[in-house]
Amino acid sequence: MTMNTEAGYAGDVTAVEAFDLLKQHADAQLVDVRTRAEWSFVGLPDLSSVNRDPICIEWQQYPSMVVATNFADVLDNELRARGIPSDAPILFLCRSGARSLAAARALTTKNYSQCFNISGGFEGPPDTSRHRGMVDGWKAHALPWIQS
Repeated sequence: MTMNTEAGYAGDVTAVEAFDLLKQHADAQLVDVRTRAEWSFVGLPDLSSVNRDPICIEWQQYPSMVVATNFADVLDNELRARGIPSDAPILFLCRSGARSLAAARALTTKNYSQCFNISGGFEGPPDTSRHRGMVDGWKAHALPWIQS
């Protein structure tokens, strides 16, 4: 786990560290900021073993890919509705770690102190054959996931 509070969020974690935080902290929450298309066609983390569901809120709205200007407000409302305290670990996931980093910074502005970016994302970077899901990320580390 890399703490990076000067960068506007709590830091980066690997997918394995994120899943460990979810197992160790009952109030930890995973927020998947990919698009609806990615959730439907690529898959979602399966958090049933830790008795939770991921919160799915698009950082960029599909298909325009315009950043959702109300993202932090919508997520803040969802976390409050679920009773998640502002000091709980909030773990942000996207495909490879870029959108989730921006989302972690955005929620930090709402006084959430433990916003972490899952640096490898759900699929990680492409391998030498330009396929994702084999090098790093949630899928590459064989963490539980489902596909519709």
